Amino acid sequence: MSCNSSSANSSSRRKPFRRQLLKWIGNKQRYAHEIISMFPRRFGVYHEPFLGSGAVLAVLAPHRAEAADCFTPLIGIWRTLQSEPDTLKAWYRERWDEIFEGNKVEKYESIKARFNESPNPADLLFLCRTAYGGVIRFRKSDGYMSTRCGPHTPISPSTFSERVDEWHQRVKHVVFYERDFQDSIERAREGDVVYCDPPYSHAQAILYGAQSFCHDTLFKSIERAKRKGVFVALSLDKAKKSGNRRCDYDLPSGLFEREVSIDCGRSMLRRFQMRGKELSEDRVLDRLLLTH
Repeated sequence: MSCNSSSANSSSRRKPFRRQLLKWIGNKQRYAHEIISMFPRRFGVYHEPFLGSGAVLAVLAPHRAEAADCFTPLIGIWRTLQSEPDTLKAWYRERWDEIFEGNKVEKYESIKARFNESPNPADLLFLCRTAYGGVIRFRKSDGYMSTRCGPHTPISPSTFSERVDEWHQRVKHVVFYERDFQDSIERAREGDVVYCDPPYSHAQAILYGAQSFCHDTLFKSIERAKRKGVFVALSLDKAKKSGNRRCDYDLPSGLFEREVSIDCGRSMLRRFQMRGKELSEDRVLDRLLLTH
């Protein structure tokens, strides 16, 4: 393993941490500590090529890490969190004040229209905390964000400010990149860890990034990383609708050595599709695939 005691990350004794920064469908924060417990005890650089809401990254709080996403406004949020946390707080407060000046839904639609006209991290930050269930959905035809306003009240600026301060500390050793997942996985070296949480083509096909995603390309990247001595953990959707539908993938033979099932609870996406109806029997199962 190409890491030494002074620079290695550790996966031991990670405690649950559930104060989300971004409200995001498919967020792994509730059981990120379980995922991390499957990593090697000590490893070199931590890589997260599908950053999204950064849930596993924040719970791990690595000493050396690279995190990436191909969505420009999202990476803008993470870079601002790291370098200008007070700016992130101001973005949120300005839009909080704006949305509660009048009709909440009308103001939300105004902010959403502004984002669709010119995608930017400041509006995306507030939209993801205000949209229904953190569902970030874009039309495939033109990239228009179409998610409606959620019935909940977004967290207050003071609460958000506290979370910014905590998350700022948790990501201070991370380098953020706007790049393709293949480039991120390729950068990993022997002794490193890569955690992949790609778009779920079965359970989340309407969401950001899922419509044209190719898992076969991802599997090839993981295969190359494994040959270099990189440890890779991959989250995939396993089953939905009470576990009655198996989400099958054509996994390369011998690529993964172990599989762990994780119960993700009720499907927020299904509730969004059913206009908020409670679906107590509609559960989602994840599988965590491990190369070692």
